[in-house]
Amino acid sequence: MQKVENGKMIAIEYRVRNRESNEIVDENVGGEPLEFLMGASQVIVGLEKGLEGMSEGESKEIVVSPEDAYGEYRIDFLQEVPREQFEGIDLKEGMTLFGHGEDGRSVQVIVKSFNDKSVMIDYNHPLAGATLVFDVTIKGIREATDADFMAMGGGCGCGGHHGEDHHHGEGGCCGGGGGCCGGHH
Repeated sequence: MQKVENGKMIAIEYRVRNRESNEIVDENVGGEPLEFLMGASQVIVGLEKGLEGMSEGESKEIVVSPEDAYGEYRIDFLQEVPREQFEGIDLKEGMTLFGHGEDGRSVQVIVKSFNDKSVMIDYNHPLAGATLVFDVTIKGIREATDADFMAMGGGCGCGGHHGEDHHHGEGGCCGGGGGCCGGHH
């Protein structure tokens, strides 16, 4: 029987929750499995570590510490910016905004607080500092094909099996946007 190992395509069904708040952060139970190439940093490192050696059909609870997920919460990722940079935006505490970093890549920030003069924004990932608990079932294990390796070059790293309605940056579990399984940024 095949085991989960680097270089294989793995399909999983999962539910993940934040251990501290017990809030379900993401899940695909009852939907299409998430398929990814093991060892290719398409999912967070702690999830890969926890899946190693599992067999098809096997279920397991995997606890992932912040350092193997989205890192510790960093106070130096808070930045105060002038309020006029947010002209035309109806600001709310806790809202997520998308912008561009100095290197031109898109970044996600959270509005921590604001007043008439300035806005405190937070560049930490929404799950920074969180211990994540995955309830995972292995739905499939197969050899990776050339097409799988090609798909890694472009694409979102979601395996292309979520249908057209998946999106990044809203806490979804795939890709690097804002979700649980995405790689580090």
